Amino acid sequence: MRPPLIELAIEYFTRRGYTVEKPKFEETTSRNPKIDFTVTKQNKIHPVMIKDWNRTVGVNVVINLDKASQNKIFSNPILVAEKFSEHAKAYANRRGIMLITRSEIIRGLR
Repeated sequence: MRPPLIELAIEYFTRRGYTVEKPKFEETTSRNPKIDFTVTKQNKIHPVMIKDWNRTVGVNVVINLDKASQNKIFSNPILVAEKFSEHAKAYANRRGIMLITRSEIIRGLR
């Protein structure tokens, strides 16, 4: 059985020297995506969203994360998922959003 993506992501960021924290705010509206946790390094706080789906994440999810993180005091947001569509990658690249796949995390933890 595969470990949950959120556990892999927390281990990944911890090993890279980030401080991992659960967010202190409450996201309840369906328009705003749920931020799973934040990572902090060098006084920059990055919101992290985990999409543990067995399918490709599209550009709409990346846009929603981008909009949600603009309302807060965050630096560039991070999205972790199985894989991303080409449109999602292009949008994230333009907006400075980091996309990380499960395979990249597993490679980074070896």
